[in-house]
Amino acid sequence: MNFPDLERITINPKVMGGKPCIRGIRITVGTITGLLSAGRTNEEILKLYPDLEKEDIFAALAYATWRAEEYDVQLKVS
Repeated sequence: MNFPDLERITINPKVMGGKPCIRGIRITVGTITGLLSAGRTNEEILKLYPDLEKEDIFAALAYATWRAEEYDVQLKVS
């Protein structure tokens, strides 16, 4: 699966406690996905957070999708 929008997602321990953020600004992926799950539209989110771009919302969804599909593989310990 290819997610070109993931380059908009940044993780920095000094920003929002290391949570995944949009382009290094203090808006987390969780904030965006939470608003979407609460029924907010893209337009409403963009009005709430003027620093966001429409592509940032798609990037947040792409990141959340990628994380939801991720799974752990047990490694053999020797």
